[in-house]
Amino acid sequence: MMGMQRLLLLLCSLMLLSTASGLTLRFHCRRVCPRGWTPIFGRCFKYVPTHLTWAQAERNCLSMHGNLASVHSLAEYHRIQWLILRCSHYSRTAWIGGFDAVQEGLWFWADGSFMRFTNWCPGEPNNAYFGRQHCMQMNYSGRRCWDDHVCNVRIPSVCVRKRSRFCG
Repeated sequence: MMGMQRLLLLLCSLMLLSTASGLTLRFHCRRVCPRGWTPIFGRCFKYVPTHLTWAQAERNCLSMHGNLASVHSLAEYHRIQWLILRCSHYSRTAWIGGFDAVQEGLWFWADGSFMRFTNWCPGEPNNAYFGRQHCMQMNYSGRRCWDDHVCNVRIPSVCVRKRSRFCG
């Protein structure tokens, strides 16, 4: 407790001295990824090896202030594949944030971003299994591309979030 009071007193003294002398204290602020997250092209990604349904995976990402990952370029997709390979030592399928449950064939990203880039496997999305494939998995088949899949299947996932502001 005494240490905290001394620190506060020191900070207040520095601010008072800097104001009186005309100096301005400046803190350098930057955007960083939280511990356990990997920076990729200005955003933070996390591979979650726990096998969850698409909805459980999205809720898990939300609990970490993110969403299931949206993918905006082939280069970004390759970096996410590298993240999965690095974490799991295998190119596993994983949920990402694409879904068409609102309207068949109209794909959205869970984070609300617009879907401009796609990397569907040949013949996908095909809405197989009696029209019940509404969620997007990555690293599907030998081509390691996207596939629409039944949402209640349990597989790993990839979350994305914005970088956090850190000043120091």
